[in-house]
Amino acid sequence: MSAPPRVVIADDQALVRTGFAMILAADGIDVVAEAADGAQAVAAVRRERPDVVLMDIRMPEVDGLEATRRLLAAPAEAPPRIIILTTYDLDRYVYAALAAGASGFLLKDVSPEHLVAAVRLVRTGDALLAPSITRRLVERFTPREDGALHRDLSVLTPRELEVLQLLARGLSNAELAASLHLGETTVKTHVTRILSKLDLRDRAQAIVVAYETRLVTPGSP
Repeated sequence: MSAPPRVVIADDQALVRTGFAMILAADGIDVVAEAADGAQAVAAVRRERPDVVLMDIRMPEVDGLEATRRLLAAPAEAPPRIIILTTYDLDRYVYAALAAGASGFLLKDVSPEHLVAAVRLVRTGDALLAPSITRRLVERFTPREDGALHRDLSVLTPRELEVLQLLARGLSNAELAASLHLGETTVKTHVTRILSKLDLRDRAQAIVVAYETRLVTPGSP
């Protein structure tokens, strides 16, 4: 049995930190540190080396976006998975955080069950948010942002390009398999190869790349 996830919670509201910590601890998840701003979060992560960080976007001094950039830009053998916390489901800063390498986002009114499931999910290396939500987020903000994830898609095979295009349109692995008449294991292999070839952390970043390279365009069916 694997060890429980180790988590750092970064939020400028003490009640939010306490509430999340209690929920996670009740499910056997180890909260190793709390932080009230981005600078404290960076220091806590470097000290504790957690598996997952719950990162509020809007904090004083150093905000969650800058803290995410600092943590994921620094070389590390096993960088933490970062879940962005927001009170807005289409906050433009969330898009920038995804481009910086965050594994997804949660609304602060998330249910206890969803919070626990989210931490355990990203700990395994998967992206947190549904592709359809990511698509909506990226479609809204891609034209307004300077692309941070430009990649050369020529390294992908025609089949991998097809998988990436459908993935970016919001299809799950099961839906991809049905659409392409492939097994789910084969689809997962294609997705893994896409992430490896494009040097991406997870599906969330892959969707951002698909839009920023115009493989998929906002508003397209």
